[in-house]
Formats: sequence, structure tokens, C-alpha cells
Amino acid sequence: MSEYKGIKGFQVTTRTEDPVPYAQALADNPYAGTWASGATTNTGRSEAASHGTSTANMISGGEPPATGKTEQWNGSSWTEVADLNQSRYGLAGAGTTTAAISFGGADPGNNRIAVTETWDGSSWTEVNDLNEGRFRLGTAQSATYTAALAFGGADPGAAVTSTETWNGSSWTEVADLNEANYQIPAGAGTNTAALQIGGANGSGSEVATVESWNGSAWTEIADLNTARDNLGGAGTQTSALAYGGHSGSVTGKTESWDGSSWTEANDMATARQQIGCGGANNTAALASIGEEPSTSNKTEEWEFTGLDPSTTPAASYADAITGDFYYNSTTGQFKTVNDGGAPIGTWASGNALNTARNYIAGDGIQTAAIASGGNISPKQQTETWNGTSWTEVADLSDALYGRAPFGTSTSQVIAGGNGPPQSAESESWNGSSWTEIAEINTARRDAAGFGASNSSGLVTGGQASPGYSAANELWNGSSWTESSDLNTARQELAGAGKSQSAGIIAFGIASPTYYTRTELWDGSSWTEVGDGNTGRHGLGAGGTSTTALMFGGSIPGGQTAVNESWNGTAWTEQDDLSSARATLGGAGATSSSALAFGGYEPPGVINTVEIFTGADFQIKTVTSS
Repeated sequence: MSEYKGIKGFQVTTRTEDPVPYAQALADNPYAGTWASGATTNTGRSEAASHGTSTANMISGGEPPATGKTEQWNGSSWTEVADLNQSRYGLAGAGTTTAAISFGGADPGNNRIAVTETWDGSSWTEVNDLNEGRFRLGTAQSATYTAALAFGGADPGAAVTSTETWNGSSWTEVADLNEANYQIPAGAGTNTAALQIGGANGSGSEVATVESWNGSAWTEIADLNTARDNLGGAGTQTSALAYGGHSGSVTGKTESWDGSSWTEANDMATARQQIGCGGANNTAALASIGEEPSTSNKTEEWEFTGLDPSTTPAASYADAITGDFYYNSTTGQFKTVNDGGAPIGTWASGNALNTARNYIAGDGIQTAAIASGGNISPKQQTETWNGTSWTEVADLSDALYGRAPFGTSTSQVIAGGNGPPQSAESESWNGSSWTEIAEINTARRDAAGFGASNSSGLVTGGQASPGYSAANELWNGSSWTESSDLNTARQELAGAGKSQSAGIIAFGIASPTYYTRTELWDGSSWTEVGDGNTGRHGLGAGGTSTTALMFGGSIPGGQTAVNESWNGTAWTEQDDLSSARATLGGAGATSSSALAFGGYEPPGVINTVEIFTGADFQIKTVTSS
């Protein structure tokens, strides 16, 4: 006789909800930096020196009027401690809440002074002066009280370039900044590895200039996206944050530095300048006091929230396991997790383009994309996406729109376009600048393209004069070669592919027909395959010839939010965009990872961004059949 334990079967897991793909959880709760309000200071002021980090900070001095008041932040509140010996404003500082240094500034009579004081945790002591009295100077925010850096400033009214280092007992003049600069309280790093960020030049104009200090010399590096002075800054030479300041007016703009470029991030809640600051890197910072334009006592804390993809374990978010069988107690259904099929995913909002536009030449992947040109004024604007936000970069040479793109965010070609009339102009992007290259053989607009880089790709279809084109041209890095034509001539079609030898084009229009037609490229010819579900044109796309996503576009009577995925043989409708739009930009590596940006949504062009994230599995209900 069989034992019960041998015939009872297996235990079925009970869940109250279906498992959520970790990738979808990330899309629903993205990892991003934001400012949150903190406790106010005891004394509202501006132009104080800052010392410490985002959780243990100190401000000393400031105005109006010139003061020596000092306050300490413990991560939750401010406490008054012993005053400076010399009341002043426009001074700079470094160190911690227990060992700090303040130097320079202007006294109550507005005289530029060289006074230096050190803090031992309970009181200030005057020590050797700077060699040059000055105010509104820069400092290395993360330097120590025995190894500090002072640069730039005004002496007595003109911007200076001089730099001094402190060794714990005296100041020594070292190599100058490349450009005279003052109103630069923002500074990051240490006395051997620092950044000078923004400020005002000798004529008083706000600048976007950034210089890097290696302990012996200054080197100009990538500029801020927004020129400004009197901004806050914190972090290191390779991971810094710049925030607030004055750019024509008081601003709350925030920019993040990754060691090579600046990226716009979420703004401060309160725009202000002449801020108290502190922070270890670009993910943790503090902004206190300042001028709004009235004197402020506000505090804001910068921190990242959401799921950090680099540290959060996927298992914590009930990832689906292929082959899993469970009972959903909420729906009363038995379900299985099957491999393959259409991706499960959703669209989530991302940080907007800096410039609203449509007819965009978009390319790249979900975390590194490029938006080139568009039907805007002027039409040459280019922006790159780093997975979090957009940064304006070098402009195109030609004022055209409706151009065919291929490549990546650092290596792209765009060809053709509309002036009007249709153009054969082509340009190549190397990650920092555009260069005009050989013209395509057939002048046209609204063609499609795909390829690996600015040295290998193709352009196909579009509208030529006098009608629709099926022309197909290959680029080898120096010239265009005509190749096998498309089977169906049309314009505003979508293309996806990461090499010149394999790609997909679909949809498009040859009025009055709104096509669903799909063609695959094998490196030498086009083959018609399964049609899409919704005929349309002017849509965005991303992916490859075997896994692609195409979204949005125009249908008879208006725009659509329809999103369809391609698995190599057929199209499946997916989660729609949040809003119907056409002539948008698109990027993506697969059908599970895409980016949609800009486009036309009545009544006009938009700058909104959506991010699609999914997983290649299906959850299916078990039935008696």
C-alpha cells in the first residue's frame, strides 16, 4: 500500500498578487536624486563659509549685516556655537564640525581681508593670514583644516586668478587659475584634487567655466550646462553636485558631475544663491541659507530615492521564475510563468528634454541616447541622455528636420532632411561635435535608418521629389553606395537594428495608405514578413531585427499611443504610451528596453520622455482545457 507522502503531490505556493519583474519595479520606482526640506537655521543669512558633509555640517560668518555667527548641523537640526573672532561675509571654508578653517571675506566696512581662523570643536583661533586679502573666493569643499585650498575671488574689486594652499600653519601661493573668477563659493574636492565650478569673470558676467586642480596646475574641463555665479557645490573631483546660484535671476538648477560631464538633475525646491553647502559626492549634499532674493534660513537635503539597480537584490521584488506554478488568492486562479512571448512591461515618466521638438533624429539605447535636430527653431539643437537626464551638446551644422539617424549616442550619422526642400546633406557625430560628410545619393526627408556607428549603417525610404522613395543606401564611413531597394516606397517609417547587416523597418505612409507592412534586411536584400497591427507613420522605435519595439505615430484622424513589440516573426500589442503623439524620437536595445522622447501631441510639440522596461516572460492562467 502506498504511503500518503508518496501520493500527495507537491505544495502550491500561494500569492496575493502576480510576481513583478525586477526591471518593471525599477521602472515604477526609479533611482533618482531629489531635494527634501530640512530644519531651518537659527539665523537667516547668505555668503557664509561651509564646512563638513550633508549630515554633519557647519556654517560660519555671512551677512547682512556681516556676522561671525556659527551654527552646526547634526543631520536633523541646527545649533549655535562660538562665533568667529572676525565678523565677515563672502569668506570660504573647509574641514569638519570638529576641525575647520575659515579664510578671507569682507569685514563690516566692506574691506577685503586675509584673516584666517581655525576651529577646534569649541572655539575659533586666528592664525596666519592669506597672502592676498579677497572675498567671494573659491575653496575645495572636502579639504581639511590642515590642508586647504583658496582660489580666485575679488581683490579689492577685480576678479583674480591667484591660488593658495594651506599646510596647517601658513599659506603658499601656487599656480593660478586659467581665468580670473570670483563669486565662486561652489568648489569640490581636496587641496590636491579639486574643482572650480562656475562664477563670474573679470567683467562680472556669469560663466559656465569649470577647472580641475591636480595639486600643481589648473586645467579647463567640461563646462556647466548653465552659466551662473554664487552657486553651491559639494563632492569630489570625480563625483560632485552644483546647485542654485544666479543665472540672469536666482535659480534652483542642479547639475551632477560624473568625472567627465555635467548632467541636469532635479531642481532645488527654493531657488537661491550664496548658499551654504556640503556633501561627500553627487548622491548626498546639503544646501542651507542663501538669498532668495531675501535672506533665507531654509535647509534642503539632496538624496537618492528609489531602487538602486547596482545594489538592490532582484529577489527582494518577487522576480518571476520561469516554470513557477502558484495560486493567486486575490483572483482565485492558478497561474504559471512561461518563458518567451511578449515582454511584460510598462512606460514610466523620465526627465524631459531641454527643448520641445518633433521630427527628431533619435538613436541609442534606453540608458544612452541622442536627440538630434527637429522641427524647432533653430533646428540644429542636440541633446544626449545618460539614463537619467538630458544634456545640451554641440549643435548640428545644417538647419533641417525629418532626418534619418543610425548609430549610438557617441557615434551617429544623420542623413537627408527637409529645409524645405528635401536635402541630401549628411553629418557625423563623434561624441562631442558634428562634421559634414558625403551627401546621400537621393535627397529625401523622413527616411529610416539603422546601424552600428558613424562608420557603418544604412538609410532607406523617405519622401523624395516628386514622390515616395524606396531607395536604400549603405554607408561605409566615407561614402554612400546604392543597394537593393525596399519592396514598398514610403515615408515616416520606423527602423531598428544595431548593425548594417541586420535590421527591420515597418509602418510608414504613402498617402492615402497607412502601412502596417514590415520588411527585414539581411545585409543584401529586403524580405516582407508579418504585418503590424495598427497602420501608422511618424513613430518611434528601438531594438534589433529580432527584438524591437515601435510606438506612437499618426493614424487617420490624429495621433496614437499604440505600442507594438516584434519577436522576430510577429507583432504583439503592448502597454501603450501614456499619451498619443507622433514624429517622436526613439531609442532602445531590445523590445524590453526603450525610450520615447518629444514629438507632436495636440496642440503642439512636447518635450516629455517615457521609459519602457519589461521582462521576456509571460504569466498565464491555468485552465481546465
